[in-house]
Amino acid sequence: MQPQQSQPQSQPTRTRAVLAGITALALSAALAACSSGSSKPAAAPKPGGNAAAVATPPAGSPAATPGAPASSAPPADGKVVMPTGPAADLKKDHDTKAGPIMVTTLAGQKSGVSGRVWVWLPPQYNDPKYAKFGFPVLTLFAGGQSNGYNTWTDEKQLPIEDIDAQLSQQQQAHPFIMIMPVQNLTSDEHKSFDCSDIPGQPKMGTWLSQDIPDFVHANFRTLKGRDSWGLMGASSGADCSAKLAMQHPDLYKAAVPIDGDFKADSTLWKGHEAEQAANSPDKLISTSKADVKMLATAGGGSAYEVGVVKKWVASAAAPTTVEYYEEPGGKHLTTDFEKLIPMSLQWLTKNLTGPQSDS
Repeated sequence: MQPQQSQPQSQPTRTRAVLAGITALALSAALAACSSGSSKPAAAPKPGGNAAAVATPPAGSPAATPGAPASSAPPADGKVVMPTGPAADLKKDHDTKAGPIMVTTLAGQKSGVSGRVWVWLPPQYNDPKYAKFGFPVLTLFAGGQSNGYNTWTDEKQLPIEDIDAQLSQQQQAHPFIMIMPVQNLTSDEHKSFDCSDIPGQPKMGTWLSQDIPDFVHANFRTLKGRDSWGLMGASSGADCSAKLAMQHPDLYKAAVPIDGDFKADSTLWKGHEAEQAANSPDKLISTSKADVKMLATAGGGSAYEVGVVKKWVASAAAPTTVEYYEEPGGKHLTTDFEKLIPMSLQWLTKNLTGPQSDS
């Protein structure tokens, strides 16, 4: 399913069955991992309530550039994981108000897939005061086909970097390393890879779940374990974030699928129905044994979407937990996805570990 707003390149509308069960969203008004000083977290929706959408805060923050040198692994009891190398050939793609977004082409050693990956480092990453800190990692999946682009890099559509820089400065959200990979190698949406290893096709599932984390470990200061790793996506990207969280709970602790339809419906699955079911979020949710937390959203302006998301949320069983948030009057538009960014970053901050050092 594709948001009804211009993408970097024209994409046909993806027809998918959309969304449904209800669990009340209970966001804490204070983010335990980030609360200090006089700054107050933005108001959070009440359990069972019909909370208003969170407004986008103003952006603006010093630039950050990559360049952390490779280093040896930390001691066994250390929290910080230093970059192992080899360093990727990261080049500046463009500037944002919160610093540059870098890009590289990653040739995955485990998948054999080569694709573009964009990276944003929060201003704190290159601040000398944080030189010995590891940072949490958030991987972002775009709506539409995401072939050669990722809408999370576009300030005019989804200015998540600007918002995170502002919220982290206010101590309302973690400063996240943001990783934005492509999801497909063709613009034909009927031949989407569904973020999976479809038999006979490029192993996009392996590229996203193994080669991308390996790339992050090779290049950036991170933290041990899964507790600081999260996923987020909108529309078809929501399906990717939910699927990968359930399939790889050893890698990820939390995910925010925004307005997904939770289906694996590529025509490339034809003849591989068993594999399709094993990679379809609407099937995985009822059988998942993954100890992960998710926040699933739906636009209240679409009764159909609300129904599909609620049904999906209601299908979750422990240890998988899914909270539900309904954006009042929200539609399946990039402009409405943008309104959910502050709340989503705060929810991820509540459920993921923030920057830490060993000293």
